[in-house]
Amino acid sequence: MLQVNIHGPNDVRLDETPVPEPGPADALVRVQSCGICGSDLGYVKLGGLAGPTATPMPLGHELSAVVEAVGSEVQDVAPGDRVVVNPMGAGNQIGNGGPEGAFAPQLLVRNAAAGDSLFKIPDSLPDDLAALTEPIGVGMQAVNRAGAEPGDKVVIFGAGPIGLAALAVLRYRGVEDAVVVDLSPTRLEIADKLGARATVNAGEEDTWARIRELHGTEPVFGAPMAGTDAYIEASGASPLIGQVIGQAKGEARLSVVALHRAEVPVSFLVVMMKQLQISGSMAYPEDWSEMIELVDRADLSPMITHRFPLERFAEALAVAQDPTAGAKVLIEIG
Repeated sequence: MLQVNIHGPNDVRLDETPVPEPGPADALVRVQSCGICGSDLGYVKLGGLAGPTATPMPLGHELSAVVEAVGSEVQDVAPGDRVVVNPMGAGNQIGNGGPEGAFAPQLLVRNAAAGDSLFKIPDSLPDDLAALTEPIGVGMQAVNRAGAEPGDKVVIFGAGPIGLAALAVLRYRGVEDAVVVDLSPTRLEIADKLGARATVNAGEEDTWARIRELHGTEPVFGAPMAGTDAYIEASGASPLIGQVIGQAKGEARLSVVALHRAEVPVSFLVVMMKQLQISGSMAYPEDWSEMIELVDRADLSPMITHRFPLERFAEALAVAQDPTAGAKVLIEIG
């Protein structure tokens, strides 16, 4: 079968590889759809998880699938079940430095008997939308870490797939005042469709003046600060962290879900004086039930802007690498 592998920095190939065989605790699934993630783009640029490795690194971790075979110890799923996959469940690192990746027709899910890797999905949920479950989980974790609740004023920096996922979670949970900031008119248009109260094009507007206009101001030591309750940093633009700290009101909350590989200077004097809460956000909640429920019930179709077959992965990757081209790029395999 064909498998997408990283061989070095910006060296991605479709390789022929044997179809895997499951052991007693494993499952073999047939991949239906798999999304290209922002972390995939980072792996491609670096040549691997953190740089080139001795062997090629398989890619792909945002997937929907159908179970083809299970080992004798696997009890919770059976052949024919439609599922989504937790790529980090049961100690796996599917598409994240482990020996398996989901940009392939078939995927071995090791230790599926542990019960925290495969989750059944309802018949009403199409395969392409089901593949959004994993990125929705990343957005959900960011919202959880921000402590955002109905009645809060929230700003999301970045309208890529994870920022849009965070927006979808906020709206699903009844948060009505969510403002999205980005440079791409295409992505901001998608944010509008997903229910953002307002969008801000940072390349055309004074971002903080617009945020203060939308969320009002609150004084901190006599200076007017943005009245936003919670911020979600999903852009990866390092200067934004310092800006949020400088512009935030007292006791505001910041959840950082974007990858910031370089060190970011932080004034902890200001953090202390404002009593800010800064949280990192990684992966997803342990319970996938709300994620599956959201993807099944909410209309997330605007998030998917491009679809390609596996054989055109290089073309799909080029689109995903263009931040102005759209949002989620799907590889449709099944």
